Amino acid sequence: MNSETLKIRTKAYSISIGKLINSLPYNILNKNYSNQLVRCSSSVGANYRAACRAKSTADFLNKLKIVEEELDESMFFLELLEEFNPDLKVEMLKNWKEGNELLSIIVSSIITIRKNEQNRKTS
Repeated sequence: MNSETLKIRTKAYSISIGKLINSLPYNILNKNYSNQLVRCSSSVGANYRAACRAKSTADFLNKLKIVEEELDESMFFLELLEEFNPDLKVEMLKNWKEGNELLSIIVSSIITIRKNEQNRKTS
């Protein structure tokens, strides 16, 4: 998967989360959890774009680690919101699965970069 495709997917993820949040009934739990979810899910795309403009491999790796953390946090808040909005379980699961796929891609990239850096240093 190339960087442009991943930029599109991370943006689509943020938009999908936003649409889900707009469909939630208003209450104090949904308000607070959804505020957190908006921040971390939109941070996924923003930080991936920043990673694509990284100045060095170390900078790229650091930014990808932030993307990893924000995806994990997004998945956590989706799980919490699902507990209090079981009628939206299908939509929550769809977003959770996309977050998990993106997380797998990012973690795989991090592992590959570290391996390549190790190989470069030993060569």
